[in-house]
Amino acid sequence: MGTRRKARECALQMLFAADAAKTREGVLAGNFWSEFGEPSLDEGTRQFADQLALGTLKNVEAIDEKIRTRAEHWRIERMAIVDRNVLRLAVYEFLYDTTPHTVVINEALEIARRFSTFEATQFINGILDAIKHDLEKDSLPENPKTDDENSSKKTHASST
Repeated sequence: MGTRRKARECALQMLFAADAAKTREGVLAGNFWSEFGEPSLDEGTRQFADQLALGTLKNVEAIDEKIRTRAEHWRIERMAIVDRNVLRLAVYEFLYDTTPHTVVINEALEIARRFSTFEATQFINGILDAIKHDLEKDSLPENPKTDDENSSKKTHASST
């Protein structure tokens, strides 16, 4: 298993603790590493896990709103704790990290396979794929022009 996946799994466990036990953000990472963290993990992996977990919590309202737009007929509070936090973690990476969206989805699905159910992976995949398409659509220019259209306008403008 790669170190980034391990960091994502640790971040998911921190988010689970924050969600289930209402662990405060300020003590979340310290408690996790002292109680459950693997001593063999390097500092970079720990820092990435902390960044993911704490960044997700800091931006949870915006993240939940993105999920809400695509989780038709599902209230976030009614989702399984693991599933909603896998979604939150992935959407955090979509919005605030440079990891390619396809990689984020694949990682989320692998983590869901390990910590949740087969049905959950399908549910998570559907929501993340829809959010990915929304984000890609939003990042496109509103009226993209091809090179041929641009060059014909320049030619037409110079001939008039």
